[in-house]
Amino acid sequence: MDAGGGPFRTAEDVFRDFRGRRAGMIKALTTDVEKFYQQCDPEKENLCLYGLPTETWEVTLPAEEVPPELPEPALGINFARDGMEEKDWLALVAVHSDAWLLSVAFYFGARFGFDKESRRRLFNMINNLPTIYEVVTGTTTKQSKEKTSNSNSKNKSNSKTQSRPAEPQAKVSKMPPKEDEDSGAEDEEDEEDHENTLCGACGDNYANDEFWICCDVCEKWFHGKCVKITPARAEHIKQYKCPSCSTSKRARV
Repeated sequence: MDAGGGPFRTAEDVFRDFRGRRAGMIKALTTDVEKFYQQCDPEKENLCLYGLPTETWEVTLPAEEVPPELPEPALGINFARDGMEEKDWLALVAVHSDAWLLSVAFYFGARFGFDKESRRRLFNMINNLPTIYEVVTGTTTKQSKEKTSNSNSKNKSNSKTQSRPAEPQAKVSKMPPKEDEDSGAEDEEDEEDHENTLCGACGDNYANDEFWICCDVCEKWFHGKCVKITPARAEHIKQYKCPSCSTSKRARV
């Protein structure tokens, strides 16, 4: 497996590499889950899930060289595929993916001689992102809902005019232009309420200038671009199911 990225002169360089690999692995376990599932054939040899700096992913055999150029991810993820519930298997792969990402990041830190302050800065940047496990299982989304439940109840009557409605009719959202001072104050308050809302596909935070859509099954929010849904297309969707929910009940061949 090609190490990719580098050279890494700063903690920010390593963090960009980390974020690219993380985005690729999240895609494998969410929007590309059908393709990922099929590639993890239990009949094949030990397979690993790699995240690449280009925000893509690959399921392949481990590196042949000893020692490997990079720390290796968990081996044999394909062997457990058919022996577990799919959601539990994906959660297990997510946990091992988080561990691998951290090992790669701090491998680069050690290799390029980061000092104590650089290591702390790198960890803080990483720690500000939700883990892959949290994105895949919706843990962060659930925590965010608990934190904002009181605010959502208070603003429920105004939800249709706010940037992130609590119960929108089509469960789509994009921040409308501010009409007056009062509505501006309401928009600002609502944006604060939902600042911890994360995209179920890429794991990034809510932004008030982006189109979002909510899955009517798991109630996770997604960037429209991450699930390939445009505002025009969303107008014709009565009940939206995200890629994970659309494939969760598929027949196994």
